[in-house]
Amino acid sequence: MVNLTEKAASEIKAIMEQNGGTYQGVRVFVAGGGCSGLSYGMEICDEPASAEDQTFETLGVKVIVDLASYEYLKGASIDFDDSLGGAGFKINNPNAAKSCGCGNSFATAEGGEEPAQGGGGCGCGGGGCGSH
Repeated sequence: MVNLTEKAASEIKAIMEQNGGTYQGVRVFVAGGGCSGLSYGMEICDEPASAEDQTFETLGVKVIVDLASYEYLKGASIDFDDSLGGAGFKINNPNAAKSCGCGNSFATAEGGEEPAQGGGGCGCGGGGCGSH
C-alpha cells in the first residue's frame, strides 16, 4: 500500500480544485535517473487506472501506482512539507537504502532493474543533479 498523510491528501485535493478538472486521482511512479539511480514522480491523473495499476484510496484521494513502480514503493508514505526549506511532497520509502540530499532520488539495497518510465533529474534544483 502507498499512504498519504492528512497534509498530503489536503494539498492534492487543493491542487485538483485549483485546476478545476475532474481527476481520477494522483499517479505516483518511479523512473530511472537522478543522483541515486531512481527518482520519484507524481502527477494529477485525469485518466482512470488500468487493470495493471495498483490503486489505493487514502483520505478521499485515489493513489494510482503502476506495477513496476509499486515494487519500489510498497509501504511508502507521502507527506507534504511546507517549511521554509522548500515546500513539496516528500516520500518516506522503507525500500530506499540511500537517497540524495533532497530526497527526490533513491536507490534500493539490491539495485535491480529500472522501471519502464522515462528518466530525469532528481529535482534538487539547478545544475549538477538536474532540475526536473
